[in-house]
Amino acid sequence: MGKTDRQQHWENVYQTKEPHQVSWTQEVPQTSLDFIQSFNKDKTASIIDVGGGDSKLVDCLLDLGYENITVLDISKTAIEKAKKRLGEKASKVAWIVNNIVDFKPNKHFDIWHDRATFHFLTDDEDVKMYLELVTQFVDSHLIIGTFSTRGPKKCSLLPITQYSEERLTNLFATNFSNICCKEEEHITPFETSQNFVFCGFNKKGN
Repeated sequence: MGKTDRQQHWENVYQTKEPHQVSWTQEVPQTSLDFIQSFNKDKTASIIDVGGGDSKLVDCLLDLGYENITVLDISKTAIEKAKKRLGEKASKVAWIVNNIVDFKPNKHFDIWHDRATFHFLTDDEDVKMYLELVTQFVDSHLIIGTFSTRGPKKCSLLPITQYSEERLTNLFATNFSNICCKEEEHITPFETSQNFVFCGFNKKGN
């Protein structure tokens, strides 16, 4: 699937489905919040949620007092849904519509959070680009959440790459040290189960 086709795929998903109709919806993204808060960063820390879509992570971070949040997603419709939900609070967030493989940040980030975007990168060159991106623009901490080896092999009809704790750790090992990993049994809005692995990393030399 080409970049244009991929973008259109996600536009179609968000144009035709509500949160209760997609598997990734979480009312409270507790695992992500736990990782972010465990870093003990100041509330002015620069945080990016990659592939944030209309996730409620941004709502929770704003409620906790974080002031410097960026949300990136390939789907303009997903971003617009999130902005509409937040209302006036949306003006406190930087919103970016872009495919992660085309993203050229204009700033560095203290915390890079990615739940279920990285595992859609099934091409070796795209994975390499992602590694170069986080190495250059992440100053402190990295959180990656993907389907585990016990999770689904596809999502929204697209193939994904499953990861183990060891595989994620080894992949980022050149520039990031693994702090900890944990599995999460995500229960979808339609009562099915998806197993994720989340890993938190420190930037080496930080």
